[in-house]
Amino acid sequence: MSHPSNRQIDARRALLLVDDEPTNLQVLRHTLQDEYRLLFAKDGATALELVRKERPDLILLDVMMPGMSGHAVCQALKQDPATRGIPVIFVTAMSDADDEYHGLELGAVDYVTKPFSPAIIRARVRTHLSLVAADEVRDTRLRIIQCLGAAAEYRDNETGMHIIRISHFARCLARAVGYDEAEADDLLHASPMHDVGKIGIPDAILLKPGKLTDDEWRIMRRHPAIGAQIIGDHPSRLLRMAATIALRHHEKWDGSGYPDGLAGEAIPHEARIVALVDVFDALTSVRPYKRAWPVDEALAYIRAQSGHHFDPVLVEAFMGCMPEILDIRQRWADHIEAPEVERC
Repeated sequence: MSHPSNRQIDARRALLLVDDEPTNLQVLRHTLQDEYRLLFAKDGATALELVRKERPDLILLDVMMPGMSGHAVCQALKQDPATRGIPVIFVTAMSDADDEYHGLELGAVDYVTKPFSPAIIRARVRTHLSLVAADEVRDTRLRIIQCLGAAAEYRDNETGMHIIRISHFARCLARAVGYDEAEADDLLHASPMHDVGKIGIPDAILLKPGKLTDDEWRIMRRHPAIGAQIIGDHPSRLLRMAATIALRHHEKWDGSGYPDGLAGEAIPHEARIVALVDVFDALTSVRPYKRAWPVDEALAYIRAQSGHHFDPVLVEAFMGCMPEILDIRQRWADHIEAPEVERC
């Protein structure tokens, strides 16, 4: 039979309060103690030691302190990858606009001047902890997407580098045709899920070394719908994009693709981008059953398929992206030897 520990665990978010004036720490303590677990430091060196030991969720930091200033503490935190993500709010008597600008330039997320309103302090802390929580949810979601994408590639004799390359190819092409940074980043993170539906395809078909029969092709062509079902219907813009790509990346510009034979502008734009970069990477990569095509041959094929398989506007933009595309290929290259035989 297990026994509870005598030590009570405080699951509240931890705040580190740093100020050389005990009176200021006392005011902050009364303001925040009901909602948070509080840590205290009266100088910069002690603050950095506590950060390394306790990893607080947020830091309220005075600027003017003897020895190590708050600016120096913030700079040290932001230079360390292990502590860079901890939000810092300066709480200081320095109220000049230039002082505030300097603090924010050092990486602080907010700047509150003394004397402060307790209600303002509580509101600022809640706001920035909420932003941290939102970032954590997004990071977790991205990690799940990447893991599922890698799982699908692993079953299909692909390499992990394939999904990294097409993700960067897709972002590069998206930016070239006018996507803003947030939209292009969503495409970067959603595209690894394009073939997640292959998880639902039997190994005897997915891993078959020769040509598939008509019946096997009918089963293989279910993977876009399976992928969309796996991802599901979510309010998240990122997951909606991932589901759309999974479902539509085998549609073709001329309507000859699957699962629904969509054509032209009816095919979602993000799926058209992934369709193009996925084919390019497949052609130019070594697989256990095929050699890699030279880049010029792959580009000639893509040009020949402009208006048939691929959106002509995207084909032209892709050609203009070649310096960056080739750099991505080199940076994320596979390290497998060419096979002895071609696949039938």
